[in-house]
Amino acid sequence: FELICNYIFFFFVLLQNQYVTHNPKLYKKPFVESFEETPLLVAVLTYMGYGILTIFGYLRDFLRHWNIEKCHVAREREEQKDFVPLYQDFENFYTRNLYMRIRDNWNRPICSVPGAKMDLVERVSPDYNWTFEHTGKVVKDVINMGSYNYLGFAENSGACADAAIEATQKYGAGVGSTRCEIGNLDIHEELEQLVARFLGVESSMAFGMGFATNSMNIPALTGKGCLILSDELNHASLVLGARLSGSTIRVFKHNNMQSLEKLLRDAIIHGQPRTHRPWKKILIVVEGIYSMEGSIVRLPEVIALKKRYKAYLYLDEAHSIGALGPNGRGVVDYFGLDPKDVDIMMGTFTKSFGAAGGYIGGKKELIDYLRHHSHSALYATSMSSPVAQQIITSMKIIMGEDGTTLGADRVRQLSENTTYFRRKLHDMGFIIYGNDDSPVVPMMLYMPAKIGAFGREMLKRNIGTVVVGFPATPIIESRARFCISAAHTREMLDTVSLPISPVRVYEFVI
Repeated sequence: FELICNYIFFFFVLLQNQYVTHNPKLYKKPFVESFEETPLLVAVLTYMGYGILTIFGYLRDFLRHWNIEKCHVAREREEQKDFVPLYQDFENFYTRNLYMRIRDNWNRPICSVPGAKMDLVERVSPDYNWTFEHTGKVVKDVINMGSYNYLGFAENSGACADAAIEATQKYGAGVGSTRCEIGNLDIHEELEQLVARFLGVESSMAFGMGFATNSMNIPALTGKGCLILSDELNHASLVLGARLSGSTIRVFKHNNMQSLEKLLRDAIIHGQPRTHRPWKKILIVVEGIYSMEGSIVRLPEVIALKKRYKAYLYLDEAHSIGALGPNGRGVVDYFGLDPKDVDIMMGTFTKSFGAAGGYIGGKKELIDYLRHHSHSALYATSMSSPVAQQIITSMKIIMGEDGTTLGADRVRQLSENTTYFRRKLHDMGFIIYGNDDSPVVPMMLYMPAKIGAFGREMLKRNIGTVVVGFPATPIIESRARFCISAAHTREMLDTVSLPISPVRVYEFVI
């Protein structure tokens, strides 16, 4: 009987004959994204590069086995050879033979505010990146193109810093308890009310850690007998939360509405495996801006599908809140949509607000439920007061409640900087990914030799960048990722673009 009901429901959906996928009428302005395929020659050369590195890796492992070359990596002891191995062989192989060659491009210690410019602690490696030593010197005024400081609120002076200092003097640095015990401060209540007004929802709840906001709350929302439809490029926190929930997980192609609609149709027609009972809940999980691709979710189409098939929508706005929209209120504001159409609005304070933690917003019933069922709410220590005050002050500036236009100016400046830098790289002939309005700008490098060379050469020119390769990206899609900030000036962006002309990038590798 349940299966027959599913077929009847699906039949009526088809009778509506309203195909929403890639419907331009759902958008109020052009939606332009670019994902150029890897050129064939570049793909072949990239695979050859990894092949050569792998061959030399096995050769070096052979030399290490016979103690011809010193081995720095952790290995099983002889008396434990017959035990279950602690380390996976390929992961260890990749770490010691490929990652170690370019390890100096990551985990660089900074010793200043991560603003538009920053100071780096100079370090050297006497053993080819196995260990590092600090020289005692500081590399001054490095242009910061890696931090998620979208609106420039990562600063140690100004209204936000002054307010955080006052909050520290009043409340102290730590809370020492959970929200449900004696760690619920009046500043937390003020923050949650402000977030709800900012998002345009009934209620909200703040958490001390952005990653845990996803990984600990999704299991409270879904469970056995529920279905999660997840974008293939969702963040690790979303993936972990979905797995911890015990729900059935199905993955759709990135931002592909045909793929999502097919999964929705199949879920309604067939129901749960074996029993064919209807799913208790179908939850679509997407991000506002995808941090490695620079793409923006096709939210109008996702909402249309969600409404048609009676599913729920979980929107992660970690990178889009503050960075998109005419009012800086995220991807919902960017498309001019109604916040009530998104069932669970999630975001973090770690990027546009220059603070830490995350939030979930939605209906009052949803938030009240999470207060009593979320592991992150029941077991995690409360957000510290200076962090909460930093969020409150920066959010009020964005909303214009400080009596100035500083927030609106920063939102506009970020948009202008994003357009300027993306157009400049495009005119120079580079392949860049993502949406034209996304402040996350991935520039494709492809070949493994370019990853380390690009990061090192840019640092020599006092420019700090993030380079990314496999396994964080597909093996033939290594890239440099620039994060644009409202704090960047045109002179800074011009300085960054000058050394990365196509000829100079070629010289880096040579």
